[in-house]
Amino acid sequence: MTTAASAAHLTPVFEQNDVAARARQVTKAYGTGETRVTALNAVDVDIERGRFTAIMGPSGSGKSTLMHCLAGLDSVSEGRIWIGDTEVTGLKDKQLTRLRRDKIGFIFQAFNLLPTLNALENITLPMDIAGRRRTSGGADRAWLEQVIDTVGLSGRLGHRPGQLSGGQQQRVAVARALAARPEIIFGDEPTGNLDSRSGAEVLGFLRRSVDELGQTIVMVTHDPVAAGHADRVLFLADGVIVDEMHNPTADSVLSRMRRFDGKRTS
Repeated sequence: MTTAASAAHLTPVFEQNDVAARARQVTKAYGTGETRVTALNAVDVDIERGRFTAIMGPSGSGKSTLMHCLAGLDSVSEGRIWIGDTEVTGLKDKQLTRLRRDKIGFIFQAFNLLPTLNALENITLPMDIAGRRRTSGGADRAWLEQVIDTVGLSGRLGHRPGQLSGGQQQRVAVARALAARPEIIFGDEPTGNLDSRSGAEVLGFLRRSVDELGQTIVMVTHDPVAAGHADRVLFLADGVIVDEMHNPTADSVLSRMRRFDGKRTS
């Protein structure tokens, strides 16, 4: 079985300009003394630019904590994190807010759409808040149109969330994450609230955003089918990256997870 000390070699180190996010010796602990719980234990990881990475592991493995720390949603106890060339660790609140607004997109289980806005207004809301123009014929407008076409929402832009299905609402959330053209998008169980058909549609859109738009996506999931859409799967256990898989399939991911479950119960 892979130990924490030997796990570091599992994650290849890419050239810096090929890396959208990276963590070095990241530890996240809660509490002190006898109540201290270590959610992440000296994790090193590089997230390759223009690729789809899935993070998997049993409950309590640290997968969501790793994503939240990489995205600047949670602080680290030790170690350093970068988004592109910008070090996240140590940023002040205003700098961190600006970084998340300009360089990071988020997709969560809850769609987080404003019910009084139509689909287009929800998609462009982050850009509108940031004061970025979208009405001209410039690059932002061309990108927005490409994103809307990629997620298949052209005929639903005037509809409010209450007039859309769950799958369509999540597509709006995906388009919103893509619209500002962030350096990286983080998804925390983005298909967790969807039926299998709607989930497959959203995963297909995420895959297309990588293949056709060059987006970088990091997705936490417990679903081998969802992980099968990724280019690479990182497996966490007890706060450590214990394995990884390239070019996964649903069956290969499920088989790997069963092996982990067997080791944990033996």
